[in-house]
Amino acid sequence: MSRKKSADPELAQKLSRRNMLGVAAGATAAAVLGASATPAAAQGKGNGHGHGHGQPVLPPGRLGIQLYSLRDKVSTIGFAKVFEELERFGYDEVEFAGYTQGSAGPITLPQLKRLAKDHGLKGIGSHVNYYDNNNPNAYSFAQNLTKVLDDAQELGLDHIGTASGPFRYGSTVDAWKRAAADFNAYGAAAKRRGMKFYQHNHAEEFSFATDQPNVRLYDVLLAETDPSLVYLEMDIYWAFAGQFRFSKTPEGKPAPFDPLRYVLKQPHRYPLFHVKDGVEDIAARDGYRMVDVGDGDIDYKRFISAVNKTHGGRRDHHWQVEHDQPVDSILFAQKSSAHLHSLRERG
Repeated sequence: MSRKKSADPELAQKLSRRNMLGVAAGATAAAVLGASATPAAAQGKGNGHGHGHGQPVLPPGRLGIQLYSLRDKVSTIGFAKVFEELERFGYDEVEFAGYTQGSAGPITLPQLKRLAKDHGLKGIGSHVNYYDNNNPNAYSFAQNLTKVLDDAQELGLDHIGTASGPFRYGSTVDAWKRAAADFNAYGAAAKRRGMKFYQHNHAEEFSFATDQPNVRLYDVLLAETDPSLVYLEMDIYWAFAGQFRFSKTPEGKPAPFDPLRYVLKQPHRYPLFHVKDGVEDIAARDGYRMVDVGDGDIDYKRFISAVNKTHGGRRDHHWQVEHDQPVDSILFAQKSSAHLHSLRERG
């Protein structure tokens, strides 16, 4: 965000104050980074593939998968067989993207919870729509908050969130302040039930306000949401796509950022991450082409290692692999687990 006082001094003050809350926690990890905010692929091709013989990069018990990646299998062979495969591949957690299994037949929430437990899997979170203003009965936070939270609580989830962008009211600063107020309300309701509300980003969250082109919308979200009520799930792939697309303002002024630095400033706000890989391709809109985890250029060894070095880093963060359109979803799950488990710190 621009430091120009004319942009939004009140917003700048809020963001500065909230960034300071995470400085102590992130200072150690920040020391491992270089000074420049460079794309992940620029750190070296074949990133994250050096295995070594040291401590595992992946914290024990913290590997999950977003079940959206396996939606084709969930809808045909059902949760039971999918969970059986995930257990075999060494997964610890699952993040839900719906609670039905298509032609595999009906399943209740208690059955789903038991099924996950029987396969050694913990439900760590779930994606639910933010809003559907055209349907008062929609299964969304805005239209059916109580039902959404009831279901999450019945499943025993620690986190309940949305992958919808905060664009409900538009792309101005005030529009995102209104969305932040919604998120604070959902976060307060979730907290009363012992859960954390979170928002999962795509690339567009890193774009700029239409009325204040020097203000990055993601900074508005961080500044206007209460850190004790609203948490973030960084989708690392989409964050680097945002870096590629929005490192200049609409007026062409340089506005570089490093996704990892956002995390290191406030690590307590990022309990969950999406691990999604991409091959660098500057001809593509997003600067990357999505591939299976381990086949791309995003340096997950560096990223996870840096987060591990924050206070409570190996304990407090969870890593969910994902691919939006895998060629073979079961093979994707297997390869992703094998790759992340193979990463080692230098011995």
